[in-house]
Amino acid sequence: MLPQPNRQMALAQYRLRARFYDAELAAFEPVRLRSVGCLQLQPGNTVLDVGCGTGLSLELLHKGVGPQGQIVGIEQSPEMFDLARRRVARHKWRNVTLLNAPVASATIACQADAALFHFTHDILRHPDEVRHVVGHLKPGAHVAAAGLHWGAPWDWPTNWLVWMAAMYSTTSLEGLAQPWSHLLQHLGAVQLVPSPIHGVFIVCGKVLSTGSEVVHHV
Repeated sequence: MLPQPNRQMALAQYRLRARFYDAELAAFEPVRLRSVGCLQLQPGNTVLDVGCGTGLSLELLHKGVGPQGQIVGIEQSPEMFDLARRRVARHKWRNVTLLNAPVASATIACQADAALFHFTHDILRHPDEVRHVVGHLKPGAHVAAAGLHWGAPWDWPTNWLVWMAAMYSTTSLEGLAQPWSHLLQHLGAVQLVPSPIHGVFIVCGKVLSTGSEVVHHV
């Protein structure tokens, strides 16, 4: 049995990666664009950026919700959080709130219309963290998640690249076959969206409301 993600290991990992993180993620911008598009944001919406890192998704989210909307970014790494804070100050975004805390204990003072999990494998593999986020989403809220996942067993070139990336960017390989599995119990009509990069998934769905029928197409 593979070990579960480890918070202390993650903090150490991103302490080293923070300075270079934006450059490392540059090649994955098409995935970010498609993931944020899945949220179908409207002006005035409130959106949660879960594991927001250095704030790379904030500009796209801000364009979606407009100045009258609200963005709440959650990031446990102090080094990554500081870079996100600087980004917000540089752009003078007054509708962005950043929380420097583990997701499970973050004080989220809203019920949001959408949530983004962009390359947050360790968070997605913690059921309590997923539950905490979903508990602060309105029924019918859009959710999008993207990140690494294993390809087909025969696709060894893709799986080798996924393994190399995962060893560098996650603290556990647990759940890489279906990283979104803990989201499934909270979402209806889940779909696996075609990704522009092999070995990277994009999943979207809506938070279940009372009496909703669960339809999973993944």
